[in-house]
Formats: sequence, C-alpha cells, structure tokens
Amino acid sequence: MAKRVQVVLSEDILSLGKDGDLVEVAPGYARNFLLPHGKALPVTPAVLKQVEHRRAKEAERLAALKADAVAFRTALDTIGRFTVKKQTGGDDVLFGTVTNVDVAEAIESATKKLVDKRDITVPEVHRTGNYKVQVKLHPEVVAEINLEVVSH
Repeated sequence: MAKRVQVVLSEDILSLGKDGDLVEVAPGYARNFLLPHGKALPVTPAVLKQVEHRRAKEAERLAALKADAVAFRTALDTIGRFTVKKQTGGDDVLFGTVTNVDVAEAIESATKKLVDKRDITVPEVHRTGNYKVQVKLHPEVVAEINLEVVSH
C-alpha cells in the first residue's frame, strides 16, 4: 500500500473535502498539485491551530445567526397578527391571491426587517379570513405567523 500524506485544505475541492478539512492524499498529488496551487497546506502544529481557531469563529458566527433568528421569531410571535389588504368581489372572494411577496411586505412594514420571499410558505388563499403562514428564518428556526386577509 502506498504511503499517504496529510494536508489541510485551504479551499473546497469537490472530490476531496471542504476548506479546513484534514485529508490524506497521495504524496505526488500533494507535491505536484495541491501545494503548488495553494489548494492545501502541509500539516504543522501552527496550521492545525489556525484551522481550529477558524472553526471556532465560524461556530460562533453560526450561533449568533441562530440567536438572531430566535429573537426575530419571538418578535414575530409578540406582534401576533399581520394584515394584508386585498381587493375582493362577492362573497369575500379575492381578486387574485395572497402571495409570499405580500406577506414579506406586511412583515417588513410591521418589523422594519427584510424577510426573503423565498423563505415564506403561504397556503392557498382565495378568500378573506385568518391563515397560518410559515416563515423560515434560519435552517433550524421556523416561525408560524397569523395572517389576516381583509378587503379594502
């Protein structure tokens, strides 16, 4: 079996790993491609310490993003109800439908924070009334808001 060498990747490589991963590769691959092109660094205690520091900072950043999302979900729950005004015909039937853009605008007007329209899941809304809408604030945090559709 051939000897393998360990390197720390300095960028994502599709078949090998992500930035900061410690991987074992063939010596020729490391010597002839990864190291000269700056795609990897040789394993040294200083490099390993640097990688651990970078991972810790990334973990802190992700935790802060999640905490912000949880705080925003709490703010949405505190507000309680968001109202969207739409034009209606007879029997409270809407002309058109309520879209995720309408919900994003209602959230923005109430909270002054932007929410990506692609992260909002709106049920089929063709009449006035109250509906539950899901807003994905973070991969692990989903808020469910009450949407009131009224005629104007």
